[in-house]
Amino acid sequence: MRIAKPILFVVTPLGVLIGLEEAYRLAGGLVVLLAALIGMFGVAMATVVSTARREAREARATGNRGVSP
Repeated sequence: MRIAKPILFVVTPLGVLIGLEEAYRLAGGLVVLLAALIGMFGVAMATVVSTARREAREARATGNRGVSP
């Protein structure tokens, strides 16, 4: 994991950029829609992560171990 994480953090954005470049080459203006879709997925992932972190923080503050009644 010590080597894999940094490689993934570098290679994934590069792959997305290369993919957008190829999409522009193949489909022209439709790359705008592809970029919007990627942005929407990014916002959705950020929302899920922030919600999970907030709920975990609230559970730690109340002493609840994540078990719902």
